Amino acid sequence: MKQRMVGSVMTNDVVRATPTTPFKRIAALLAEHRVSGLPIVDDDEKVVGVVSEADLLAPRAAGGRWRPGRRRAGRGAADAIGARTAGELMSAPAITVHARDPLVLAARAMAHHQVRRLPVLDDEDRLVGIVSRRDLLSVFLRTDAELRAEVLDHVLARALLLPPGAVEVAVADGVVTLKGRVERSGDVPIALRMTAQTDGVIAVVNRLTHRVDDSRADRGRSPTHR
Repeated sequence: MKQRMVGSVMTNDVVRATPTTPFKRIAALLAEHRVSGLPIVDDDEKVVGVVSEADLLAPRAAGGRWRPGRRRAGRGAADAIGARTAGELMSAPAITVHARDPLVLAARAMAHHQVRRLPVLDDEDRLVGIVSRRDLLSVFLRTDAELRAEVLDHVLARALLLPPGAVEVAVADGVVTLKGRVERSGDVPIALRMTAQTDGVIAVVNRLTHRVDDSRADRGRSPTHR
């Protein structure tokens, strides 16, 4: 099965700042590039934190009683209203992903931490891109023909070694229907799982049958012969 990596959908041109970047410059960068947040990097391009629109607005909206939900680097939370630089404003540590991570990992990180954008790192943990929720949604723009071709090639032919025509693959609006007969009963859940994990597939309809019920054979064997 072929899964797309974060690096294939990320934006390479990243708006960034350093810990010494002034408050007003950060606000200008967010407005100019129409982004909701930006990574803060050190001299080695390592991400040390993130500054978002909320980091700029919330302390002032709270009238000096700001209590951030995430730990801040730099000065204490009580002094956040007087923060003047990115290093004093940023939330840290930053939630990041690597370019080689599968898209599903980035999606889970965004959902778990309730963020819209994630800095993307290379193998040496240096900033190389940014990935947003919109970037992740791009996988669902794949055509039905592309999905069908991938299931036929990566799932049925390469993984299960099925001959052409053994299983019929139909795709409509991202929903894949598998119809036909596989060799063993144990191949059915494999086909369903791998198809469901194919990037862009929304759901899988199972109409598969099998020639041999290998579940009974497994139950009849002793542990030493499995």
